[in-house]
Amino acid sequence: MLAGDVYKLLDGTAGAAFVTTQEGEICSWNVAAELLFGYKPAEVLTKTCHEVFQGKGALGDFVCSGECSVQHCVIRGASSPAFDLEVTTHSGKRIWVSVSVIVFEDSRLHRPLIAHLAHDISSRKELEHAFSTMVEASKQLISIGDDVARHAPTESLSQQEQRILKLFASAKNSTQVAKELSITLPTLRNHLHAINQKLRTHNRLEAVLHAMKRGVI
Repeated sequence: MLAGDVYKLLDGTAGAAFVTTQEGEICSWNVAAELLFGYKPAEVLTKTCHEVFQGKGALGDFVCSGECSVQHCVIRGASSPAFDLEVTTHSGKRIWVSVSVIVFEDSRLHRPLIAHLAHDISSRKELEHAFSTMVEASKQLISIGDDVARHAPTESLSQQEQRILKLFASAKNSTQVAKELSITLPTLRNHLHAINQKLRTHNRLEAVLHAMKRGVI
């Protein structure tokens, strides 16, 4: 496949997309990427991802420097899963994006190229942070509360349901919980529905707090 044909295809997509070499050098940048990140093509082409984004992962470590995990996957010929990345926009603002990649070979130069498809998930990250903050604050309130009596829930929770609540209490998000338990997101939602029915709660946060207060987790 000719790289130019892929560039034209990505130019016509509504989502932010850019292409890099396996060394991380940006060689294509569509209009949606310019709108999302604020950089014009002339400002990013021939630069590396690290130079443009200063991308950080969930643990706050720089992941766009040197050979990143995506580049390692390309070199090994393995597939690369989608990942979340905190990046710097042209204005200096840090935003979170979810990135999925497609590896293809430029048939003219016979080299692998990596198409990156990105969309803004900053709002989701803000909600996850707010949830984490509320859980931590609730833990402190529970620990100093006058009511230390431990009451059993209306119905007992299974070990899997307890594991789910413990993971959420440790500030993990739904994707992380599902991955750690090797279950799908729909299966996780079914478990949460069952948990709320057993504890007579209405949402994830209420279930976590209820279980913590009653000593279930």
